[in-house]
Amino acid sequence: MLKQSLQYKLLQKLSPQQIQLMKMIQLPTQAFEQKIKQEIEENPALDSGKDEDEDSDLQNEYEDSGNESIETDVNIDEYLSDDEMPNYKMQSNNYSSDDDEKNIPYASGTSFNQFLTTQLNTFRLNELEYQIAAFLVGSIDESGYIRREIDDIVDDLAFSENVFTEAAEVKRMLGYVQKLDPAGVGAQSLEECLLIQLKRKSVTKERTLAISILEKAFEHFVKKHYKKLIQKFDITEDELKGAIHEIERLNPKPGGSFANSNKIVEQIVPDFSIRIIEGQLDLTLNSRNAPELHISNEYNNMLKGYAASKDKSKSQKDAVQFIKQKLDSAKWFIDAIKQRQQTLLLTMNAIMHMQEAYFLTGDERKLKPMILKDIADKIHMDVSTVSRVANSKYVDTPYGTKLIKNFFSESMMTDQGEEVSTREIKKILDTVVKEEDKKKPLTDEKLAKILKDKGYLIARRTVAKYREQLNIPVARLRKEI
Repeated sequence: MLKQSLQYKLLQKLSPQQIQLMKMIQLPTQAFEQKIKQEIEENPALDSGKDEDEDSDLQNEYEDSGNESIETDVNIDEYLSDDEMPNYKMQSNNYSSDDDEKNIPYASGTSFNQFLTTQLNTFRLNELEYQIAAFLVGSIDESGYIRREIDDIVDDLAFSENVFTEAAEVKRMLGYVQKLDPAGVGAQSLEECLLIQLKRKSVTKERTLAISILEKAFEHFVKKHYKKLIQKFDITEDELKGAIHEIERLNPKPGGSFANSNKIVEQIVPDFSIRIIEGQLDLTLNSRNAPELHISNEYNNMLKGYAASKDKSKSQKDAVQFIKQKLDSAKWFIDAIKQRQQTLLLTMNAIMHMQEAYFLTGDERKLKPMILKDIADKIHMDVSTVSRVANSKYVDTPYGTKLIKNFFSESMMTDQGEEVSTREIKKILDTVVKEEDKKKPLTDEKLAKILKDKGYLIARRTVAKYREQLNIPVARLRKEI
């Protein structure tokens, strides 16, 4: 049975302006500049730089004129706030990952595969041999390896290139590919890559031993079982050290150096600057985050001209609706920039004072435990707002340019009941590992005991977790002779 009923609902909705403001807060300096440039191009009522003619009073005049009633057939305020916007649009615009602009830079120059293909012309190959060699070169990844089995490559040649050949022929052509530069390219394993490089060099006693170790005892070498290697090859410790030194000088990723040379290095522009002046911290916002924007004088005069006009045609009403929309949009954008500046400074100021001991000394062991909620409670803002400020912003300090989110860390209690940052423990752990005897590296259990003696009560598995976060290998792989 159909029936009508009246129901009250309390909903929270972000207006389009609030969503745009949240996006602007998250933008780092360079992206923020691009946003301003785009807005100036799209909105002719917005001007940049100083306005020589009454730039200080123009915005106030527009605000006053906004209170005057301009009669049109359409309610001009409708475009400012649309409460009937579908939910899916709000979700798409409210910081979804697929909404971010992704500009992919393209590097000019010769690619790694093109560089290798060009070298094939130095060999005398018939058409079939060249096709197989070119296909093998195309199968080389960025590190310089061919990760596929020979039988699979034979099948691919038949299906994709209509080239029917045998595994032995592909293997023979692989030998040509492995003669290309840089040395080691075209290898199918790390062992093969290192052997190719060693065999390209002149023969010495150390290199001959290194080749024997890689060919006959590669697993012992990888696992650093040095005693077994000494026994197996009947050599002294100094002879083993010389062979290992030769292997360590090789490049395990021959294609890596070429690939990195074509990568675009992204420049970091600090959003904040912290300086120590007479023992006090001084925080400033990058001036590029505070552009000089104002409402166009020309558009404001056009609006005044319509208000004074007696003849108000339909076309004029449409024009004034467009003008008023652009003027309101420009005014909102200027206010949003000011609010962004205030939010950034307020958040960074709270972070700076909470980590004052670190910024005055540069000692990471003086970093206090700090989470997003701590700063959010101090500045009376939402945790998500603090996260947007900290996520992609950098600060220029006397000790280098730092990513703000790195100042946040969890806390841990010492044996004296004092709360310390996990960053401090990681710093001490890193120092202990660097100072250890590399012939007898410390295990995680011994590291946990050392930290316990220093007053940090953490379990062995926690030490292992911190060690992995610091990219420190296990004790066995840190061993040296």
